[in-house]
Amino acid sequence: MEEQPFVVGQEFPDVKSFRYAIKEGAIAQHFELRIIKSDPTRYFAKCAVEGCPWRIRAVKLPNAPTFTIRSIAGPHTCDKNAQNGHHQASVDWIVTFIEERLRDNKNYKPKDILHDIHKQYGISIPYKQAWRARERGLQAIYGSFEKGYFLLPAYCEQIKTTNPGSIAELYTTGADNRFQRLFVCLYASIYGFLNGCLPIISLGAIHLKNKYLGTLLSATSYDADGGYYPLAFGVVDVENDESWMWFLSELYKSLEVNTDRVPQLTFLSNGQKGIIDAVRRKFLCSYHAICIRYLSETIGKEFKNSRLVHLLWKAARSTTTINFKEKMAEIEDICSDAAKWLQQFPPSQWALLYFEGKRYGYLSSNIDDFNKWILQARELPIAQIIERIHSKLMSEFEERRAKSVLWFSVLAPSAEKRLMEAVDLGSSYQVVRSDAVEFEVISAERSEIVNIGTRSCSCRDWQLYGIPCSHGAAALLSSRKDIYAFTEKFFTVSHYRETYLEIIHPLPSKIEWQKDATPSLKDDTPVVRPPKSRRAPGRPEKKKICIEDLNREKHTVHCGQCNQSGHYKTTCKS
Repeated sequence: MEEQPFVVGQEFPDVKSFRYAIKEGAIAQHFELRIIKSDPTRYFAKCAVEGCPWRIRAVKLPNAPTFTIRSIAGPHTCDKNAQNGHHQASVDWIVTFIEERLRDNKNYKPKDILHDIHKQYGISIPYKQAWRARERGLQAIYGSFEKGYFLLPAYCEQIKTTNPGSIAELYTTGADNRFQRLFVCLYASIYGFLNGCLPIISLGAIHLKNKYLGTLLSATSYDADGGYYPLAFGVVDVENDESWMWFLSELYKSLEVNTDRVPQLTFLSNGQKGIIDAVRRKFLCSYHAICIRYLSETIGKEFKNSRLVHLLWKAARSTTTINFKEKMAEIEDICSDAAKWLQQFPPSQWALLYFEGKRYGYLSSNIDDFNKWILQARELPIAQIIERIHSKLMSEFEERRAKSVLWFSVLAPSAEKRLMEAVDLGSSYQVVRSDAVEFEVISAERSEIVNIGTRSCSCRDWQLYGIPCSHGAAALLSSRKDIYAFTEKFFTVSHYRETYLEIIHPLPSKIEWQKDATPSLKDDTPVVRPPKSRRAPGRPEKKKICIEDLNREKHTVHCGQCNQSGHYKTTCKS
């Protein structure tokens, strides 16, 4: 800013804008302001440094809210220190400064606030002050965290009204009606899953970082093109075995009311005991598999060896017993402790070869893709988090629906690519026909037995992935069969379009929710209060470990009475 940004006769719309302008001018020019008189009609201030002659006086014009500067006396003769903080740089001023930036970017961090203020005004402010301003700014934009819980009943009603057939259930606990659980499953998601998605459900949780914490539980599936498909989600005050039992019970009821028979499903998760027990009790005829990404990340952190991670993925993808045993033997050679640790997870729970259910080649859950939607929204009030997921679902459904119109193949692009690669590879194979359904397919490396009646191949790729392998493709083409007819229906474009057929309708603005929520107070309906657990105020503490301390040899203590090591004189038993 210029050295003298104010002139006599300069006008401002009202007293508030004038006060902000004079405060900003003092901050930019690095001088402290001492206010002598400030009320709705007059403003008189001077430089806080003793002996500096600078003065300013402004008054309100008659019959108008306009404020005008009447006089400015003397130039600044004080020294200016740009390195220290500034008394005028209050939390309220910082909130005004960052409001637009925070509205555009919810991930605007305190360190970014410090950097931007120093870059524009040349002053340094405390980190804690920037953190408080960010918290207050988020509350001004998105509402208070308490209000987020207050709006939940109205929000659930809006979902069920605008999207008929959807499920939005809210549960509270205690005499004071505190939030406990929330379950949301849109009708469009239920319909798309039952009529188009693969019968696979990934389960996962992500911890919220707002004032009252909590955990968001989610269930996602796969569409025909391998994309993640959000099916249902819920928020619980505490993640435990009971909350997972409740979530899967609500999920089962959501599917049961929309179909004559719940399909046989395969669940993918991190193998948490509460999840496994809940799946067994609520989905009796289903299968459960442990996410290989979770296993590989855990074994990598535990034993600090990337080679182990690579071998574990290869073992999980193995389609023959010999290949699987070879990879497990390599893991044993590299680290016997890692092989012993892996024994607690039976291969039938994670290896593609031994899994009893249908996984169609999917080894890991896609829950991380869903969690990316809310990573930047985890610090917002609960109503804003749910609203963000709803808006994202609405836009994703529309985008994928429009994309599929341009597809003219029988299978979705990813499945079509895999099948064409199999056809190209199988075109060089020799096919010997045994009978109407059985063939021997000979390649340069080996021969495989293919049965097109059971849709199987001795290489096991066809059974495991649901798409003909190169040997199966060679056998089908040699017998002049329609190769697409021998591919699982889940991978077709028609199923993809059916997945996104139903439209997710938008919700009214939040002002309408508040209108619906306000009468409940008059009817003596209990107001939903936030849970008792809450985040500790201030910046979370981090335990710092000094590298030198890790490498330093431990000091051995000696007893001054018996001269033995390992204890002091005061604790000596002699």
